[in-house]
Parts: sequence; structure tokens; C-alpha cells
Amino acid sequence: MPQTIEATLIAGDGIGPEIVEATVAVLDALGAPFRWDRQVAGLEGVKLAGDPLPAATLDSIKRTRLALKGPLETPSGGGYRSSNVRLREAFKLYANLRPARTLIPGGRFENIDLVVVRENLEGLYIGHEHYIQIDDDPHAVAIASGVNTRQGCKRLLEFAFEHAIATGRKKVSIVHKANIMKALTGIFLETGLDLYERKYKGRFAIDTVIIDACAMKLVQNPWQFDVLVTTNLFGDILSDLVAGLVGGLGMTPGANIGANASIFEAVHGSAPDIAGKGVANPTALLLAAAMMLEHCRLAPEAARLRSAIDATLNLDQVRTGDLGGKHTTAEYTRALIERILRI
Repeated sequence: MPQTIEATLIAGDGIGPEIVEATVAVLDALGAPFRWDRQVAGLEGVKLAGDPLPAATLDSIKRTRLALKGPLETPSGGGYRSSNVRLREAFKLYANLRPARTLIPGGRFENIDLVVVRENLEGLYIGHEHYIQIDDDPHAVAIASGVNTRQGCKRLLEFAFEHAIATGRKKVSIVHKANIMKALTGIFLETGLDLYERKYKGRFAIDTVIIDACAMKLVQNPWQFDVLVTTNLFGDILSDLVAGLVGGLGMTPGANIGANASIFEAVHGSAPDIAGKGVANPTALLLAAAMMLEHCRLAPEAARLRSAIDATLNLDQVRTGDLGGKHTTAEYTRALIERILRI
């Protein structure tokens, strides 16, 4: 194990500080060699530094190239621009990796083990939008432009294909809407099929599926899929849909991977309504920490963490209220640390 790995730590807003502290305590119990540089962003960044993404936070990530963060609050409609989007742009975090695995049996779906790989920088999320005024209505017409580039498609698809090979996945499904948006998503489909034929053929199975059909098939028979790779908007929707198959966003981690930095996160919101009550579920961020350990080539520690989570939830039956239990964040964290020390 390396002596020290420097990483940026962003507690975030709402329940963020609670689940981040729980995760840090668990990582300490694992003996993970992270040395944290604590920074702020989101609403906390506005309060403390007058900026939802302060220069000090950006400088820290530039230096460490590695970050773990809690949820950041973004106002709906007006207000400041999403810090999450700004982080993706600042560090060219082109790949959003969202695994979803059944942790607690007995739900609507059993034995789910899926990965959504979402393009993070292009498509309809680039924010090229404007209104056209007609008569006295300044918002009479709303127009948005999407942009997908061959280079952007290729690097995301290569990441998805390499991830599938590295993790022993058997099939990759390219999700698109090329029957209607023939250029915008057609370039993604075309690039994926060409890349597979030239470089990856035979190393895993590949298929293509239209986005609306994919959503239907996921709720009818999710086991027919393995890895789903798609563009920004479709990936945003499908990753939340897939999270719903395993119990919701509180059970699913996320990683944003780029050439110069990687940021690991809980993908759920800041839940200000339960902040400070000690009832938040840190599982999503703990699973993100496991992904971070793997990224840092600490696979044994990642496996130990995942095993401890499974045992705490299912053998010890220690669960927070959102999972039908009665345990606090602190009680869940203590039980998890006890499990880690026994594994």
C-alpha cells in the first residue's frame, strides 16, 4: 500500500458533512492512505468564500487530481450555475461511471448488477440555450442546441469498452436515438459501432438500443443488460432509472473520470430536510469511496469495504430509516467499522 495519497475532500451541503465524516471514519478503519485537503463548494462555498466553486477548491483538485465529495446544493431555475457541471468542465471529466448493484435482497428486482457509462461534457447539456421574443412575451420560444463531437464520442466509448474488459463484463449496449436525432446521436452510434469493429470485436458482445425502448426493457427485464453506454441527457435519465432498480440514489455511487482528475461522489441530493438529524444514509458515498480505492489501485481495500457493507446491511441488519431500519448514521458507521475490523 502506498504511504500517502493526497486527495481533495469536499463535505458539501445538507447531509453532506454527515455522510462525508462517516466515510472518512470508515476509510481510516480500512487503513486507506488518503491525506485529505478539505475544501468547500456549492452553498457552503457561497457562504464561506462568496463562490459556489472557490478558486482554492479548484487549485486543490488541480494539485491532487483526486477528490471525494458530498452532495452540492444547486438552486432550481435562477441562482448560481451547478458546481457539479463546472467541475466537469474545469477538469474535462468526460466519463460518468454509475454502477448499480443489488445490496439488499427482497426488493422488486433481485440480483441487479449493471453499469451506466454516461458522456459528461457534450450533448444537450452544454447549455447553449436562448429565448426568442414574440410580441410582448420575451420567452415565447425556447431554443437549445446540442453538440456531440467525434472525438468526444470516441473517448467516452473507448472508456466504456476498456472498463467492460477490465471488469469482465460480457456485453455493452450503445443507447441512442439515431432514428430521430440522426446527426446528434447518430454520430455516437456510428462511432461506437466503427470502434468496436476496428478494435474490440470479439472481446465482448455489443448491441444497440433506442433510448425509449431501453427504458422499457430495463423495467421489464433488466438482466438482459450489462454495460449501458450513452450520451449525456440519456445517461442522466438512465442512471437514475437503474438506481431505482436497486433501491434508489442512496444506494448508488458515481465517478467522474477525466484525463487530469477524477472525482468520486454520492449522486443523490443534499436532502436539507434531514440535515443535522443524524439519520442520513452514507452508503452511496461509501460505495463511491470503494470506487476511489480501486482507481488508486487499492482493490483489496475496496473489496473489503464492499464486503463489510454487505454484511452490515444483511447479516447485522443495521440499516438507516430509508432502508426500513431504525439506526442512526453514527450507529450504522460504528457497525460498519466493527465489520471491517473483523474482515
